[in-house]
Amino acid sequence: FIAKLSEGTPLAEGEVKMVCQKAQELLMSESNVQPVPAPITVVGDVHGQWHDLIEIFMVGGSPPDTNYLFLGDYVDRGYYSVETVQLVTCLKIRYPTRVFMIRGNHESRQITQVYGFYDECLRKYGSATVWKLFTDLFDYLPLSAVVDHSIFCPHGGLSPSIDTLDHIRTLDRVQEIPHEGPMCDLFWSDPDDRSGWGISPRGAGYTFASDITEMFLEVNGLSMITRAHQLMMEGYNWTHGHRLVTVFSAPNYCYRCGNYGAIMEVEDDGKSKRFLQFDSAPKRGEDHLAKRAPDYFL
Repeated sequence: FIAKLSEGTPLAEGEVKMVCQKAQELLMSESNVQPVPAPITVVGDVHGQWHDLIEIFMVGGSPPDTNYLFLGDYVDRGYYSVETVQLVTCLKIRYPTRVFMIRGNHESRQITQVYGFYDECLRKYGSATVWKLFTDLFDYLPLSAVVDHSIFCPHGGLSPSIDTLDHIRTLDRVQEIPHEGPMCDLFWSDPDDRSGWGISPRGAGYTFASDITEMFLEVNGLSMITRAHQLMMEGYNWTHGHRLVTVFSAPNYCYRCGNYGAIMEVEDDGKSKRFLQFDSAPKRGEDHLAKRAPDYFL
């Protein structure tokens, strides 16, 4: 399956069913706050940009030679959500102690019906079965990870309802992402320069300032936060006094933003970090798809 997907060929529907079943069994054994050993390479949003996922493996090394932690948002926006999420999931099954996946805000039934994954599944398979198999699987993805007991990795950010990692561990994660509450905040919140908590312009989650980050890290005995969720023109961005970094791994996002992608390498000691920036892969996707008529006109 990995060889097939590495060539850009999607799995057959029956193969997807097998893969999702196996992945679900595997993910059920993982924690809401999944422990991840160093060394590890952290990947932010990839958003269906399959060519750029292959570029990440060229730049950072292929599994199992390189260990990977993906911070979610495998689908939507790009034209190859099907191939992207299938490849990452198959790598997780093949190398369960070397490849780790957490959930992003786009790993949701509601969001994928608006931003592309649902339509792509209909177009490539002729039915919504593959979309349903994967959105059911998304409910089992961990909510966050902790690298080497020191780096907290959610997709989005912090929550006013969560003081400790133990609180995250008590949440029932096997559900569609709620519209509000602690689980929602982990996927939707963003760091901010103002003090304290703020209302998020996204309409979900909150903004949180450096004082909130400092308090959370101190209470939980952590050194820093690594998260994704926001486009960064350089592919990564430090804030909150170098205690929080955003990693965004979809270069030339939506095939038009002109940004770099980046991945973060954490060395064996769990402290040394290196950022690798990369440009979009030569094939930029099927631009003609953006101009096709919506299905209801056909």
